[in-house]
Amino acid sequence: MATDTRRPRPRTAERLGLPALRGHGLFITGNLIDSVGNGMLLPLGLLYFTEVKGLPTAAVGVAMTVGQAIALPVTFLAGRLMDRFGPKPVVVWANVLSAAGFVLFLLVGELWHVAAAHVLVQAGINMYFTAQRTLITHVTEPGQRRTWFAFTGSLRNVGLAAGAAAAAGALTVFGKGSLGWLIAVDAATYLLAAGCFAAITTTPPQPEGGGAPPDARGARADDTRRYLLLVAVNVPYVLAQAMLSVLVALYTIRVLDMPASAASVLFVINTVIVSGCSTVVTAHLAPKVPRRAVAAGYLVMAAGMSAFALPALPSLAAAAWAALVLAIVLFSVAEILLGPALSELSVSLTPDAAGGFTQGLYQFSWAIGMVAAPALFTLLLEGGALLPWGVEAAACLIAVFAAPALRTPDSRSRRKPS
Repeated sequence: MATDTRRPRPRTAERLGLPALRGHGLFITGNLIDSVGNGMLLPLGLLYFTEVKGLPTAAVGVAMTVGQAIALPVTFLAGRLMDRFGPKPVVVWANVLSAAGFVLFLLVGELWHVAAAHVLVQAGINMYFTAQRTLITHVTEPGQRRTWFAFTGSLRNVGLAAGAAAAAGALTVFGKGSLGWLIAVDAATYLLAAGCFAAITTTPPQPEGGGAPPDARGARADDTRRYLLLVAVNVPYVLAQAMLSVLVALYTIRVLDMPASAASVLFVINTVIVSGCSTVVTAHLAPKVPRRAVAAGYLVMAAGMSAFALPALPSLAAAAWAALVLAIVLFSVAEILLGPALSELSVSLTPDAAGGFTQGLYQFSWAIGMVAAPALFTLLLEGGALLPWGVEAAACLIAVFAAPALRTPDSRSRRKPS
């Protein structure tokens, strides 16, 4: 009988829901540095082009959106590259591509340069996230997928916050004159992340069973339908994530007449909860079956959307802060339930789920959702203060009813009679 040679995790790590971290230092560092680079981008992009390059704000916004839209199909190109070369080279190239985009920031002189630079940066981001989930399955222990997705999600929140804080701190201390240096540092972080990922060792996982024989066209068609359903179920989560950066600030300032710092306070609460609780909740409290975690997460998310809408009611305006804090707590809990479970399903729902085409398709839902969200939410908000929250809550409830169909091959095989 074969024995399990894996070292047991320390009890503290087990209680915190952490995966087995030994031997994964470069992988963890690469994830963290990449997130820091992303976090620095958030406050830098628009400010750099308008304040340093002197370009008009509205036109820069359009150019950035055009660049991001042009980069949308890169998810499918990244998928084809991943099928040919594996996920590790794609993740490395993705970071190099983003670094090249930031170098172009320094050379921008016209609006089309802004669009071109954002094509490179967004192409790198899309490539990275197309391959990152499959890379996790190549560098970690079997059976720890969702734990690793939760842990890397926590790392991402920490990195985003650290990058944004570093950029904001430098601007506060050194002023707008530091923007050029910050752009150069951001490019360097992506190159450093590329170096970390290039140095890791990967091992493709063994198939876990449940696959269909080559001539089973009906089974393949069923796999395709279920994966397309997963992509659709993921869309409300993508839009919810975009709400934090697009809608919350507009809503608190323009509709609720709250100070500009209100949105920042809510972001901090979300970051603290998700960074500090993701692994514990995923390991000890979340449903073990991913489709059930998805259903539970969307129920909580729908409740969070309702809480966000409450302060817009005249009778509850005085309780705005209480309602918003409740909303962001519910939102954060839903994020913890949904993020790791959806990521796990994205690489395990069908026998070919971790392949390039399916990962490209899954990431395309993220990319197009993030591009469409600003126009969608501002349009809904113009139609009424309750409308965006109501539409998102309805989408979450639809996803609740769709989630039971997201059965993985192992759960389907267990249901078959012997």
